[in-house]
Amino acid sequence: MKSRTTVPRNAERVMREDEYIVSTTDPDGRITSVNDVFVDYSGYGREELLHAQHNIVRHPDMPRAVFWLLWQALQSGEEFMGYVKNLAKDGTYYWVFAHVLPERDADGTIIGYRSVRRAPRRDAVAKAAALYARMLSAEQAVAAKDAIAAGLRVLGDVLAEQNLSYEEMVARL
Repeated sequence: MKSRTTVPRNAERVMREDEYIVSTTDPDGRITSVNDVFVDYSGYGREELLHAQHNIVRHPDMPRAVFWLLWQALQSGEEFMGYVKNLAKDGTYYWVFAHVLPERDADGTIIGYRSVRRAPRRDAVAKAAALYARMLSAEQAVAAKDAIAAGLRVLGDVLAEQNLSYEEMVARL
């Protein structure tokens, strides 16, 4: 379960170029494995992470619409790539470039998801943070039931202005 006592601090840990955060989850997003780099950046012990929902590291600056996009892609059997701001147990944050993909059994049934996160480009982080702030503001301006749609409208407007798909925009950030 996500800690409700973690207070975000304005202190960032920056990933090194040679580091990769790796985790797997079951189909419902409960963590089934983590590497040492994930344990280090998250600040949680391995036992605290295993079987917890992956959103244990969700930073409140992240718009709900981004995670809606992620789950739509994964549940359709597609992969997802994007910039994500994560929250560590001690309140610090760390940005990642996430590549999440379905894992399948021999019959092709999705049995879970694998996420590999690496150091994001710093110029892309600034652009993602600005977009996410706009999306989050729109989400917070409406009732909770309308939040995802509001965030998606902001994103859709940005994509339409740039004549890009979400995937193209992420690649160009």
